Amino acid sequence: MRHRKVSRRLGRDTEHHWAIVRNQVRDLFKHGRIVTTIAKAKELRRVAERMITLAKRGDLASRRRALGLINDKEVVRKLFKDLREKFLDRSGGYTRIIKVGPRRGDASMMVVVELVEEKISSKPGKKKNERLKKISEFIERKKKQYGILSEEGKPAVEENTQEEKSIEEAQEVQA
Repeated sequence: MRHRKVSRRLGRDTEHHWAIVRNQVRDLFKHGRIVTTIAKAKELRRVAERMITLAKRGDLASRRRALGLINDKEVVRKLFKDLREKFLDRSGGYTRIIKVGPRRGDASMMVVVELVEEKISSKPGKKKNERLKKISEFIERKKKQYGILSEEGKPAVEENTQEEKSIEEAQEVQA
């Protein structure tokens, strides 16, 4: 049974699995984005998010733990200096996985794993009422433009057109 088995094996022994994860985490922090399979990407995201959380702490013990996994001083320096400042106000979700389609040789689903670039905006999103108001104003402008509404906002065409009058007269004659 697979109870409490958190990580994916990726079809390799443990040492090979961790070597792949280390290399991909290092490359992700070095280049900002990498292309890989979806299973490796999910494992990579899990470890990369933990590394960024360690970097946000910023203490010596966290730096040593990151060096123990990444094994590249330049990348750890970049992680604790540049990426730490970039993600300091974000509480999670530092990476993004985007599907790019199957690989040509074996049809394995390929994805792009990238670090999230946008900063969280402090201003709230537009409210529903404001959007509806703008939409209704746009529709009214278009109706005025095409002659459906007059300038006062009333219908430009009279209620009883010539055809409707003739239909009413015909109904009166039949009655």
